[in-house]
Amino acid sequence: MIHTLKDIYGQAAVDAQAERYRNAAAEFESMFGKKPERFFSAPGRTEVGGNHTDHNCGCVLAAGVSLDVIAAVTPTDDGIIRIKSQGFPMDTVDPADTDIKDEEENSSAALIRGVAAGMQRRGYKVGGFSAYTTSNVLKGSGLSSSAAFEVLVGTILSGLYNDFKVSPVEIAQIAQFAENIYFGKPSGLMDQMASSVGSFITIDFKDVTAPVIEAIDFDFEASGHKLCIVDTKGSHADLTPDYAAVPSEMKAVAQYFGKNVLREVERADVVAHIPELRERLGDRAVLRAMHFFADSDRVSKEAAALRSHDFRRFLTLINESGDSSYKYLQNIYSSAHPEQQGLSLALNLAEAVLAGEGACRVHGGGFAGTIQAFVPDHKLELFTHRMESVFGKGSCYVLSIRPFGGTEVQL
Repeated sequence: MIHTLKDIYGQAAVDAQAERYRNAAAEFESMFGKKPERFFSAPGRTEVGGNHTDHNCGCVLAAGVSLDVIAAVTPTDDGIIRIKSQGFPMDTVDPADTDIKDEEENSSAALIRGVAAGMQRRGYKVGGFSAYTTSNVLKGSGLSSSAAFEVLVGTILSGLYNDFKVSPVEIAQIAQFAENIYFGKPSGLMDQMASSVGSFITIDFKDVTAPVIEAIDFDFEASGHKLCIVDTKGSHADLTPDYAAVPSEMKAVAQYFGKNVLREVERADVVAHIPELRERLGDRAVLRAMHFFADSDRVSKEAAALRSHDFRRFLTLINESGDSSYKYLQNIYSSAHPEQQGLSLALNLAEAVLAGEGACRVHGGGFAGTIQAFVPDHKLELFTHRMESVFGKGSCYVLSIRPFGGTEVQL
């Protein structure tokens, strides 16, 4: 659970990352009056396959990315956790008090308290520490900055007080517990799991208490492509009903068959009862169920393509996932705001530049926000220029797949 800068970021980024960590150490010293003793990092994540499948116990392909949140840390003897995040006030949390605080809902303090409480519920030790954190995980980008922060706190507590005996899977589950119960957001487990485990991973959520996670050994750097996330600058305001309708409509189809989630239903049974389902639930619910079955099944095919180094097949499957999301899941724009279709426009522009190469799809929850594209190296400059000419300078982020999840960092 300890890796060097070269391990985490690659040789080309070592100097820039070393400067970043030195700056964090200097901020820590100015804040707490002493030098930090240790450093930690947790990555953002990208969903690669399985769009909106996790909440119905399906399968997901995800990966940790090169953007991360880092912390300069020193343990303390007073039992209090103090975290100063760049650009935000200091959070001071007594982990001995595990009560849910209404006034902390939707705050980083709630996440810290929730992670500490989750650790203690599982029998792990919790103690005090001071930390300064800084993040380049883009908020609102679908890269899950909150999950990275939760995983960072869990990794710090695992390293400082538990000799790294808390597994990455447990840290992810604890992070989800903190976000669901203390922060007040009913998120699935994918974000936290990808951040905690890192690399390409498949996650089978058939049993949400014990998801099956498999790492995929694939050298993305050798693929001749870059992973681009394009921020269309669309607002997520007033989109809560759109997001909530996706899992609820899928589960409504499952409930027609007396089940809780679509994973417990056979696709053939849905097909056989389409007339009745249309009448009771409407066409969109049926289409979203069809997307669930196809995109969940597609994950194993995507993983197999990576393991066999058939990157062309992998890209074909990514495009199929994007096509299914657009036509059947229908999470590219809000039907209440048809004039706002930044994702549709970004996908159109991406397809024109890629011209049969690479792949593109919606990224994350959809309706606004970002698209994901696998861009051939020889088209990267043109792709970036085209996207930024429409969505603004800095809207196209070129990422790499990070081989590690939450970890201590050796400078």
